[in-house]
Amino acid sequence: MLDDFHKINLKNIGLHPKDLGKRRHSRKGSLRFAVWIFGGLIAFFLVFGLAVIIPARGLYLSAQKTARVAQAAGNVLKGQDIEASKAKLKELDDSLADTKKELSKLSWLKVIPYLGAYQKDAEHMVNGGIAGVGAAEIAADTLSPYADLLGLKGKSTFVAGSADERIRTAVETLDKIIPNIDKIAEKIAILGNELDQIDPNRYPEKIGSLTIRSRLVSAKQLFSQTASLFVNAQPLLKKLPDLLGVNGPKRYLVLFQNDAELRATGGFITAYAVFKIDKGKMQIEKADDIYKLDDAKKKKYPAPDVILKYHKDVTNFNLRDNNLSPDFVTSMKDFEKMLNESVPDFPAFDGIMAVDTHVLVSAIKILGDFNVYGRNFSAENDKRCDCPKAIYELEDYSTKPVAYVREERKDIIGVLLYQIMQRALGISPSKYWGRLSQTFLDEAKQKHILFYFHDQEAQKGIESLNFAGKIMPFTGDYLHISDVNFAGAKSNLFVKHAVKQMIELDGDGNVTKTLQINYKNPAPQSNCNLEAGQLCLNGILRNWLRIYVPKGSQLIEFTGSEKPTVTYEDLGKTVFEGFMTVKPQGTAEIRVKYKLPNKMSKSSLYKLLIQKQPGTEDYEYTVTYKNRDVEKFPLTIDREVSFKL
Repeated sequence: MLDDFHKINLKNIGLHPKDLGKRRHSRKGSLRFAVWIFGGLIAFFLVFGLAVIIPARGLYLSAQKTARVAQAAGNVLKGQDIEASKAKLKELDDSLADTKKELSKLSWLKVIPYLGAYQKDAEHMVNGGIAGVGAAEIAADTLSPYADLLGLKGKSTFVAGSADERIRTAVETLDKIIPNIDKIAEKIAILGNELDQIDPNRYPEKIGSLTIRSRLVSAKQLFSQTASLFVNAQPLLKKLPDLLGVNGPKRYLVLFQNDAELRATGGFITAYAVFKIDKGKMQIEKADDIYKLDDAKKKKYPAPDVILKYHKDVTNFNLRDNNLSPDFVTSMKDFEKMLNESVPDFPAFDGIMAVDTHVLVSAIKILGDFNVYGRNFSAENDKRCDCPKAIYELEDYSTKPVAYVREERKDIIGVLLYQIMQRALGISPSKYWGRLSQTFLDEAKQKHILFYFHDQEAQKGIESLNFAGKIMPFTGDYLHISDVNFAGAKSNLFVKHAVKQMIELDGDGNVTKTLQINYKNPAPQSNCNLEAGQLCLNGILRNWLRIYVPKGSQLIEFTGSEKPTVTYEDLGKTVFEGFMTVKPQGTAEIRVKYKLPNKMSKSSLYKLLIQKQPGTEDYEYTVTYKNRDVEKFPLTIDREVSFKL
């Protein structure tokens, strides 16, 4: 068998014995090369790991400390302790500087794809944080001298003299804060620029249970809105010294709107007062019933068509009815025009402010009860109307029929306003001003206080804060419901509202909405017979209804109106108008179906702005899509709703 095997000649297959040695030597070389490469990679990753891990550990510890300091600073700021806040902000500033130093040790990561983007984001966050803290430090230093006047804890420099003297000194020094407003704006601009360079889309929605992306988006949106408000409000802030009478006395007309008898801008205009402000010191120069002002008119005006059509037995147009437009500035310009034409000797004023009963009750809650003309005005609930006692006393005094002539019929409101002002200013401001200032801002946000200044820059700032009752432009869907009580007693004290919006999207991209408005009056009817001499609070609500929607919307159906409906354009919107009544212990429903002017596609973002009517409170709103509730909320301020279709 072995004879069948031939001797293998290595030369014949190209492998000479010498070549075998070379091959063995080559394999050893390759092995050494591989070892060098492997060793080099290990060394590279070791060095790379040390270059990342050690600085990253320092950065992590520093960031943790900064987060703790930031939380502590936030808690101190909430406590309104301005001196402690200044100390904590300085600590936070130092901690952020340390974090920035630790982060700089990883700056070389910028050149590495993917990782570099996150390193840059971290730098933007830290730099933005430093700028934001800087803005807060300037603000704290600026407000520190006014701590006592603002109701803040701190070392106010205005601690000597009467409250009036301290206020006057503070107002006269307001011009010193103007340069600081610009410095704050510069810091905010830096912060905004840093945040703008961070892309939340590169981050996951969640890491474990920790939400990442949506928090970044929310933070950027919140800052953008806040920064925009500050930038837009700058003209108003810079005008504050002038508005408070530093450069000469200013006068403002204050209108009292009774929201128990709802009108477009918040309520029936019941009374007025002219306030004079001279270097911060306020006094009422004139206050009276609006009926007396109407009686003083030298000229009569015929009632406009809407009053003839919807009001009850009214043929003349009066100042008290001259707030027909839901846009407060538009209404006040009309009011002022009639006032100037018909009452030429009325004191000149620099702007108009409107307040409603909600503001009075809120102030009484802070300042305590008041006694006017033998009546006690308190914030306690009165069972006779299931409303604050102050409201019942106000209505009982000003509207209840009596068997004698009441010469000072509705000046009670002016007297009450004056007493509120005297108590607020007559005692150390630190006792009341902190809470009053916060309440004042809350009331303005909720449109219980509205402003119209003649000064264009100041008005621009007021409008940017949404304190001017403006019907706003908006890119997207829009809704404003304006209810006007024409001769329905004070039934808005009792009527409850529920608004439901049902949104549908068809295959062609058309968006159809069905709006359902429910009115319910659960209270029994008052005896409104004049001979009975009783207080007429709850009668049949005669409601002029206007629904403001995006311009170009097409009405499909309007049911529930007791008069023919009308469609027209006003204030840059399309308006659907109708009229209905609500009886005591009764209900009414309005249903309006319409198509929006712009088409949308599936998965696109639907945006809706709902603007609250001034003088209203806690109307229940529901937004549904595909028979599913998207959002449900009480409408306390203007509200934006957005979701994907």
